[in-house]
Amino acid sequence: MKHISLLGSTGSIGVNVLAIVRQFLEHYKIVALAAGTNVQLLAAQIIEFQPELVSVCDEQRAAGLAGLLPYDCPTRIVFGEEGNNLVATLPKAQITVSAMVGAAGLLPTLAAIAAGKDIGLANKETLVMAGRIVMAAVLKKGVRLLPIDSEHSAIFQALEAGQKKDLKKIILTASGGPFLGMSREQLQMVSRAHALKHPNWTMGRKVSIDSATLMNKGLEVIEAKWLFDVEVEAIEVVVHPQSIVHSLVEYQDGSVLAQLGIPDMRIPIAYALSYPQRLPLQLPSLNLAQCANLQFQEPDNDSFPALQLAFSAIRRGGVLPAVLNAANEVAVEAFLAAEIRFPQIAETVARTMAIVNEGSDTSLSDILQADGEARWVARRLVQESLF
Repeated sequence: MKHISLLGSTGSIGVNVLAIVRQFLEHYKIVALAAGTNVQLLAAQIIEFQPELVSVCDEQRAAGLAGLLPYDCPTRIVFGEEGNNLVATLPKAQITVSAMVGAAGLLPTLAAIAAGKDIGLANKETLVMAGRIVMAAVLKKGVRLLPIDSEHSAIFQALEAGQKKDLKKIILTASGGPFLGMSREQLQMVSRAHALKHPNWTMGRKVSIDSATLMNKGLEVIEAKWLFDVEVEAIEVVVHPQSIVHSLVEYQDGSVLAQLGIPDMRIPIAYALSYPQRLPLQLPSLNLAQCANLQFQEPDNDSFPALQLAFSAIRRGGVLPAVLNAANEVAVEAFLAAEIRFPQIAETVARTMAIVNEGSDTSLSDILQADGEARWVARRLVQESLF
């Protein structure tokens, strides 16, 4: 029986993690949950899975959550950053699944590593912001960092077929999102509703917008650089609208290995939880005859500049990846609030990176300071926008 602490239980990844646990109760037990503001869903999860400990974002929601639970519910309720860290480091947990959205996932993930927990990583921002620090901590503690993003899980699996020394290239696939093929002019008029409607995947609001801008793929490039210890020049992105080939690796002899499957996040989640075994998920099989022609094309960096901003950030290094991430989080929130147009998301990120760029990626203090400064600058830029 593997005991799991789950950070981000009410998000799309968290809900899918719980679906896997529900299907395999003989293998897994949820011992702690952390969520943000969705206390109604969290209350239902507590009643079903009976964790020892849960955390929410603040004291007010902690009180509201308590009011939704049976009077004799033994689950302890905590809140805030301290609460998230308590969930991440619960002694009984053997693996902590980091599925919180955004920069909020960094500190509890680091706390879990320091406590000797294996990590199921769905929070890519942890490695985007502090990849050097996180991977050094993983090495020092001797824990396993298992990827949950479908692309990184695909790479992880393909790398098991060869030796790291023979690796030539990592190829990340991107669906292209709902606006594939649109020009910069057309993108000026796209709606939030359209941006949130991903053609293949069911995701949260923030990740859906990141997928539409291709920033999600840029963040995954940075994550892959740290997760697989490769130079950024060895990472390539191709657009693959069908989302059947989840990513590929090329070896020095010319062999290219891909991981294929239906677009269902339960597959990479289950592999991270069960590694090195595989669970019988009873999902529909991939029918290649029904896939017709699989298409691949180069990204349109003119219409979707966010991807190149991410490449620039990781090449320049320092705190710039953290700045990129922080500015993007602010800009996405602004777009969802109808404060800026779609193309201004990347514009806000680029302008913020030009202003905030000092600091070392070996210093957590520098990274957190840059994150805060970047958010302040990005908010100012949004307020000054002419939209």
